[in-house]
Amino acid sequence: MPAAHLRLISLLVGATFVVILNETIMGVALPHLMDDLDIPATTAQWLTTAFLLTMATVIPVTGYLLQRFHTRQIYIAAMAAFSTGTLIAALAPGFEVLLVGRIVQATGTALMMPLLMTTVMTLVPEERRGQMMGTITIVIAVAPAIGPTISGLVLSGLSWRWMFWIVLPIALLALGVGARLVRNVTEPHKLPIDVVSVVLAAIAFSGVVYGLSLIGEDARGDTPVAPVVPIVVGAVFLVLFGWRQVRLGDHPLMDIRVFRHRTFAFAIGLIGVSMMSLFGVIILLPLFMQNARDASTLTTGLVLLPGGLMMGLFSPFVGRWYDQYGARPLVVPSTIVLGGSLLWMSTIDQSTSTAEIVVCYAVLGVSLALMFTPLMSAGLGALPMNLYAHGSAVFTTLQQVAGAAGTALFITILTRGEVSAADDGLDPAGATAAGFQDAIIVSAGLCVLAFALSLFLRSKPAPAPGMEPAPAMH
Repeated sequence: MPAAHLRLISLLVGATFVVILNETIMGVALPHLMDDLDIPATTAQWLTTAFLLTMATVIPVTGYLLQRFHTRQIYIAAMAAFSTGTLIAALAPGFEVLLVGRIVQATGTALMMPLLMTTVMTLVPEERRGQMMGTITIVIAVAPAIGPTISGLVLSGLSWRWMFWIVLPIALLALGVGARLVRNVTEPHKLPIDVVSVVLAAIAFSGVVYGLSLIGEDARGDTPVAPVVPIVVGAVFLVLFGWRQVRLGDHPLMDIRVFRHRTFAFAIGLIGVSMMSLFGVIILLPLFMQNARDASTLTTGLVLLPGGLMMGLFSPFVGRWYDQYGARPLVVPSTIVLGGSLLWMSTIDQSTSTAEIVVCYAVLGVSLALMFTPLMSAGLGALPMNLYAHGSAVFTTLQQVAGAAGTALFITILTRGEVSAADDGLDPAGATAAGFQDAIIVSAGLCVLAFALSLFLRSKPAPAPGMEPAPAMH
């Protein structure tokens, strides 16, 4: 592969890692923000919820944007938005301005992941895609996994503003280097944009994500509206959005014809289940460490770090194994290992050693690394080139919805488990441990579904019509 292509992909990987990192960096910081800004938990939670809602609103449009504009234009717009949002957040005098900064950040973040995936699928030959997708796995899995670790390290000695001040120069450097080095890899088309589809997508995906994010709060008895209301509204508009895309024929906002490709459909289902488990554990384990074991934010972050690093270390190797063996020989056993690691995690309590928790989470990280790379490679590889942008948008949208669903499901189970254990006479720490175990057992149960879906994967995706050699950069 030409050196120019490698430089471009490396730049996109680095920039995307930085922006995706911010998706989970706020979780550990919320108690500090509540004290510093004098806001309740329900208000502080909007710093995460608004980020997710913005992502869910913008990502469905990225399939159109990637076909309508040049690669360089999208990159500069994304990194400029992210950098601006980071600066606003760092300087924010209060909650309202900080919230605006998070929304602007999320707008740039939503553009970067589909841009990276579409570029890789366009430039990288089929025989090397697994290796490159292994690198992308570092972004989509490791960045969210180590977000709490970075947050814990920063907050152990600095104020919450430094989470943004540290990121800002890196983002500006990526913007400057990209403005100089990024070249166009696709030929844009002057496509019409369907405003009705944009509105339907915004209401549909933001409604579902918002409703799911409320479920965990509702379990604690503190929500502005019943979660079922935005979920039902979102689901209705999602049906309308899908109907509209079919009616638009060859120029939809998000081309749902990607689901006609069997391998893509099964791959995206598996990624959804896997993302639910990943985001669920990312939320649950810090709560367990801090509430059941009275661990500091720094200790909590360090416990999560090895699991994230294992995902990163294994991902490039998994990519090479995919190029050699295909998806099924990797994904089928990894669903079993994932289920086993979650069953092991469900036995963790207050007396479990920290070392055992670290090892357990690291095993879980390795199993997810064995899944994400083959699934992305096989799923997108089954699509024709003209659907790469839409397939990337669908993948990234699913990541947000599955993450919200996993968080909602497991927080609800944790909370109800805490209430039940407290009624049985356990102290607050013991009740948290009991609720944590209940939630992890349900997560392990999802692996049965993942295993069943994995059996339908092909070892290698069938070549899709419309495959073309990678274009020259210009």
